[in-house]
Amino acid sequence: MSIRLGDIAPDFQADTTQGVIHFHEWIGDGWAILFSHPKDFTPVCTTELGYMARLAPEFRQRNCKVIGLSVDPVESHLKWEKDIEETQGYAVNYPMIGDPTLSIAKLYDMLPADEAGTSEGRTAATNHTVRSVFVIGPDKKIKLHLTYPMTTGRNFNEILRVLDSMQLTAAHKVATPVNWNKGEDVIIVPAVSDAEAKEKYPQGWKTVKPYLRLVAQPG
Repeated sequence: MSIRLGDIAPDFQADTTQGVIHFHEWIGDGWAILFSHPKDFTPVCTTELGYMARLAPEFRQRNCKVIGLSVDPVESHLKWEKDIEETQGYAVNYPMIGDPTLSIAKLYDMLPADEAGTSEGRTAATNHTVRSVFVIGPDKKIKLHLTYPMTTGRNFNEILRVLDSMQLTAAHKVATPVNWNKGEDVIIVPAVSDAEAKEKYPQGWKTVKPYLRLVAQPG
């Protein structure tokens, strides 16, 4: 199956470094980030997992849980976590899913559904497509899906920025412009008429074009 924005995130049960979870139940009524890795003890992923541990309090402030996935078993993850803390200075403080049967990687279309075998004997290169980030909303729908090459570390500050945008635009009838950061002006969406905008934003807004109206960030 292919995964598209707006689809319900596939549910599953899995073993993790913090015990067995039922994914939708684990998400609860908040947001969640699932980010995947092609292999344990890989250099780029080691830096990513450490940095995500550093940022985890920021995501918690936004009612967003974080969970990692690698196709190797949980026992391997637990050993890898020691290297991560040693080299990155942060202990992994979120669960890591073990996926040795490749079932979740296939469920999320990161590997072909007919891919044979298990994680045993596979290399990072054979799993190179298991490098995705999924942001999932309280409605359990996919809100963002990014896939990175193995040689390029992911920018989790950007994921945090996008989460701020998605949470803001879910609560208000606005969109965020290019390179927007929290606290900056936003766009009144075209579906909001000027009459409705006057009620929502009595302080006024800047009209660049009839379809491009900028207003101070609400909330």
